[in-house]
Amino acid sequence: MSVFRRSVLAAALALATVASPAAVAPARPAAAALPTAAVALGDSFISGEGAGAYAPVVDVNGVAQGFPGWSAANANAYFCHRSPNASLFQANLPGISARFNLACSGGQPYDIANASSTRAKGRQVAAQLDQLRTVARTHDIDLVLVGLGSNNSSFTFGSVAEKCANRFIADAWTGWWEFWAYLGGPVEQKPCADADLGTAAQFGAATAETTTALRQLLATLDEIDADGRHRVVFQDYTNPLPFELDQSYWTEDSRDDTRDKFRALGAERYAAGCPIHRASLAPGHRFSQGLGTLVSSVRGTLAGEFPQDDLVYLNVQRAFDGARLCESTGSPGNALATPIRLMDGPTGTFVTSLSGYDKLDIQRIANACGTYFQTCQESWHPNAAGHQVLGRCLAGAAATGARTVSCVRAPDGTVSVS
Repeated sequence: MSVFRRSVLAAALALATVASPAAVAPARPAAAALPTAAVALGDSFISGEGAGAYAPVVDVNGVAQGFPGWSAANANAYFCHRSPNASLFQANLPGISARFNLACSGGQPYDIANASSTRAKGRQVAAQLDQLRTVARTHDIDLVLVGLGSNNSSFTFGSVAEKCANRFIADAWTGWWEFWAYLGGPVEQKPCADADLGTAAQFGAATAETTTALRQLLATLDEIDADGRHRVVFQDYTNPLPFELDQSYWTEDSRDDTRDKFRALGAERYAAGCPIHRASLAPGHRFSQGLGTLVSSVRGTLAGEFPQDDLVYLNVQRAFDGARLCESTGSPGNALATPIRLMDGPTGTFVTSLSGYDKLDIQRIANACGTYFQTCQESWHPNAAGHQVLGRCLAGAAATGARTVSCVRAPDGTVSVS
């Protein structure tokens, strides 16, 4: 199979005999070729979370949902956050006539074949395969970009990010003797370790879950694709944080993040978009690499089951090299990822500085994220510039002859796919 149409569909000229053997019916006209399409499926790294200008999303009842307000239920279809700035729309894809973004922020393997609205914390949208079938009625699907695995029934990207950021914030503002300040009980203040993010058993379960969902995707594509030729790009994930923070973010007021209570440093890192212990960075990157192994494994398994399908694994773990949050001074303005940003309630106004807030203020602001998750869900995702880079990665994966490719950003900002 090939991602793009190699030639115009051949005309189907059928001759039919009638009652008299000498009478021959005229040839039927050639079947019209459908316009070609590229489709995005999966979760927030594909939908365009963080890239802004989000489009209305049709919900499970067929109603297009525009922005419903910050205090609306997070299950609202709009919060799928499908952006016209997402990588699918930034990629140079010769031969593609139309592009359809069916991904949904927070998407899980379950949502591929089932309505997200039928699971806990799912959004009010139809199964992504049902949405794909609708596209196939009017378009010949030639390219599918899928990003899946970071959210599953074992762990989610949002919960992992929230856990590690909250530990840092708690450590920065609250002394070990001040747990009373957290009315809901003690808050962990140690840096995140590998087991806090995803255990081997959890990764195993997530891999099986993702494989099942994408097996259903490939089977469906083989049924509905007009010409039976399509390329499926399995994209993994890039970490918004560096392997090490720039040294300018290590200390403030002569305190580092191994001391008890370091409010000035906590405020500095929050403002820069990276409220995280330095000791949490390496486990975070091992978690990202684990997601890459998951996606690669799923692609390998399905390539064996669907030997005629054109399946490409796109590794984007180094696509943001040199431009991650707090990797250099000037963050977050020079980063390809969104900073962590919170609201003090569903106000629509992001808190960009935590300087001057006490521990009870911090608790209140952090709780708003838990109660109204839409107020903070853009945090630590590719921004519009990041999606431009990912679009170049996708363009390379769409054109390559290889089945496994890596997209790498060089120090001078050039991006290569090989």
